[in-house]
Amino acid sequence: MSRIGKNPVTVPAGITLTTDGQKVSVQGPKGTLEFTIPSNVTGKLDGEQFVLTPVNTSKEARSMWGMSRTMVANLIEGVTNGYTKNLELRGVGYRAQMKGSTLNLQLGLSHDVNYEAPEGINIAVPKATEINVTGINKQMVGQVAAEIRAYRKPEPYKGKGIRYVGEFVRQKEGKKK
Repeated sequence: MSRIGKNPVTVPAGITLTTDGQKVSVQGPKGTLEFTIPSNVTGKLDGEQFVLTPVNTSKEARSMWGMSRTMVANLIEGVTNGYTKNLELRGVGYRAQMKGSTLNLQLGLSHDVNYEAPEGINIAVPKATEINVTGINKQMVGQVAAEIRAYRKPEPYKGKGIRYVGEFVRQKEGKKK
């Protein structure tokens, strides 16, 4: 049985959680998010707790049970606090700056890379070598951060590239004479 799915999701004060069949809608101070629960899991609101239960004991139903519980918890966390991913640029001449809603990156290529922020995602550049991606949807924040990082992944010899703050990149030794 799912250990994660057994735990009910607590709905804090100030958050409105509504269900319409399999569709769960969460509204909070930062916005509104929706999630459709898979057909082999059911959910109901008991006071201030949202409880999910599997329809049967199949392996797929049990795995969807834990995933659905986590998705609903992520919706509540997103509309309450939001999510942030921080990236850092390492390398000589690597810089980032915002031009309107477009992120302009200078990454040692023959051209500048322009990344248009999708709707619902805020990108901030506090320093020329730092990028902060924020939003209420955890999946979108992670996806945008991964797309920005993919322009210049950290390489293992000098460590140059775009990396997450706190990410460890193992350095290789290189050639010897």
